[in-house]
Amino acid sequence: MARYLIESPHTTEECLRALDEILVKGPGALAKYDFGCMSGDHTGYVIVEAGSESEAKENVPTFLRGKARCVKVDKFTPEQIKAFHQMKASA
Repeated sequence: MARYLIESPHTTEECLRALDEILVKGPGALAKYDFGCMSGDHTGYVIVEAGSESEAKENVPTFLRGKARCVKVDKFTPEQIKAFHQMKASA
């Protein structure tokens, strides 16, 4: 499983519909999301674990999936960063 960051923009007019569609999936689905709506940025942000980008987008309301941005994300360890520096120095 990979981790994906999803940005799901929507308009002011679409906001309540988006919230309703997420809530239908259960309170756990809603709890995963952070929203910028109250600050004027009508976007939902969520990090999910999924087997593919298309599987990750299943967390997005159906009518917004075409606008959603989905990025596979990773974490780095201190050892990896050190190795990156060593590779750069030897290049």
